[in-house]
Amino acid sequence: MSAHGGNTFVALNIAVLTVSDTRSEANDTSGQALVERLTQAGHHLADKAIVIDDVYQLRAQVSKWIADDNIHAIISTGGTGFTSRDNTPEALTPLFDKAIEGFGEVFRHVSLLEIGTSTIQSRAFGGIANKTVVLCVPGSTNACKTAWDKVIKEQLDASHRPCNFVPHLNTSAESSINKTSSTVDKCETRG
Repeated sequence: MSAHGGNTFVALNIAVLTVSDTRSEANDTSGQALVERLTQAGHHLADKAIVIDDVYQLRAQVSKWIADDNIHAIISTGGTGFTSRDNTPEALTPLFDKAIEGFGEVFRHVSLLEIGTSTIQSRAFGGIANKTVVLCVPGSTNACKTAWDKVIKEQLDASHRPCNFVPHLNTSAESSINKTSSTVDKCETRG
């Protein structure tokens, strides 16, 4: 498989984080929507947590997952708005080795069709840390569904072309992924 994408799906271990001061497992519809979608796509739920919107507790939880070589991706829901308790970007961006600027841009683009200009109030963002992709989306269930269905699902699918994130992750299939710099460079120069 090239860094552009391959022919074979690779099941990833994905952790789901719900950022909320009020949600519990009983009413976490956003986190549950992500869990349902990732498992339906053939991935594995590596872990799931609900953490209050506190910068240091968020960093602690995500740092633990980033340090775990068995976790390939983290999807966070909540804490991306503009209230005084929305701290996910401030908490997590310092952990990134590289930012994925395009993730927030594409998410807001596809959300524009659903919620109009209100999409500008989303601070959805992403990055890579220790070969783990971290994607952070708003806390609404519809936002989670949109993010997974229209952006995340393809980018976590090793067979998606022309590019996906799987070759950049610490996966057990890593040895079978051809990561030559020329193929990665070709994908990176596409726009």
